[in-house]
Parts: sequence; C-alpha cells; structure tokens
Amino acid sequence: MRIGAHVDPAEPLVAATARGADAVQFFLADPQGWKTPAPHPDAAALKASEVDVYIHAPYVINVATLNNRIRIPSRKLLLTHARAAAEIGAKGLIVHGGHVNAGDDIAVGFDNWRKTFAYMEKEGGPPLPILIENTAGGDHAIARRFDNLARLWDAVGEFGAGFCLDTCHAHAGGEELLNIVDRVKSITGRVDLIHANDSKDGFDSGRDRHDNLGSGKIDPDLVVAAIRAAGAPAIVETPGGVEGQAADIALLRERAGS
Repeated sequence: MRIGAHVDPAEPLVAATARGADAVQFFLADPQGWKTPAPHPDAAALKASEVDVYIHAPYVINVATLNNRIRIPSRKLLLTHARAAAEIGAKGLIVHGGHVNAGDDIAVGFDNWRKTFAYMEKEGGPPLPILIENTAGGDHAIARRFDNLARLWDAVGEFGAGFCLDTCHAHAGGEELLNIVDRVKSITGRVDLIHANDSKDGFDSGRDRHDNLGSGKIDPDLVVAAIRAAGAPAIVETPGGVEGQAADIALLRERAGS
C-alpha cells in the first residue's frame, strides 16, 4: 500500500523523505493560472526515484463548461499538463470534474468531457492516465453526486478515464463513505487513487475544507476502509506541513496494516 502527501513542487523528493511518504503529489504550475508548466528541475531524479509521483492539474481547468473561452483553453492545458507530467514519470494526472453554470444544460457538460477525451485522442492521446476527481460543492457540478458521475462515465468510460476518490469531497458533497468504493466501482469500474482527507465541515455541507485525519467530521476508520477496499495508493492533502502530514501517513499505515 503506497501512501504519500501533496507537497510543494520545489523539492518533492526531500518532502517525501521528511514525511516518510511512498508517494508525492504536486502542481507543475500555478494552480490558479493558465501558464504552461516549465520543465521540472528534478525531472531525472523523479523519474528514477522509487517514490510514486502524481500531478494535480490546475484548478482553473473546467472542460465541462459551455463557455468556450474557458473550455477550449482548459482541454488544451489539460493535455499540456499530461505531457509534462509524463516527462517526470508521473503515474497519473488528477483533474476536477468541473461544472456548468446555472441555467446551462448539464448534459452538454458531460458531452464536453467526451469531446475533451476525443480531442486528446486526436492529438495522440494522453501519455498517462487522466484521473477525474469527485468534487465537494456546487449544484451544477459534474462529479459531486454519484448519479452525475454515472452520466459522466457514460460519456468518458470508453476512453479509459481513471478516477480519484477524495474522501473529504465525498463527505462534504453528500455521499456516504460507508461502502463508497463499491458504489464508485459499480459506476467507473475502478478507483486509481484515494485523496485521504478529513473534513472540517459536516456531511453535505458543500464546503471543500480539508482537515487532518481524526481532527474533523469523518471517522478515520472510514477513510482506511476506503483505501483497503480500493487497493489503490493514497495521498493526504491535509494541513500542518511536515508534522501534520507525517502523522496522517503514520495513522493510515498503522490502521491499514501496511
């Protein structure tokens, strides 16, 4: 069982050692910006390392939207980040499901995801798995509620899309964590990565605020059960820097028996 943390991109391998992590996740560029990622200075070391690497796409990416001024640049930037992630040996690129605006037909949002994968296939295909992540809030979100997740997978499943399950997002988004992996796999057929996060806020709050395991509103044993059921690597995206994340990793290892 591989367990790691979301870290600063400057020295991810140093960060992994400090936390006792088997895996790291980080951004390749400003998560709130549209810039093309620059080559990572540690690319060779990351590729050669036994530490598993995952890259998170910028938050600004929204390939579901009906606004072409956002949708078209989003799908291009998604492919750009996928290529940059592959250059450092990453095992997957995580991207949020996105949303449509109030009054827009959400069915178009699902089809826009299909078009995004079709675009990437036309451009030679993504060089690593694209892991769509469930999100916490929004009445018009593509991947908050699992009924919408099923509609999304009807659109993208044929392209081999992967899935990242965030426990905080599921809890805050109104999806029970008990037996959640079975429910997800009945839709997607897979869970490629777990974002193992507690939540500062209550069930179905719609608020995306992560907390350290055991400090928030989620029973840590439910997070551990999800990791075991998925048989997938886990990344903590929790506060507290080295100390806080190292404690979360240690808790998961102890309770998961790895």
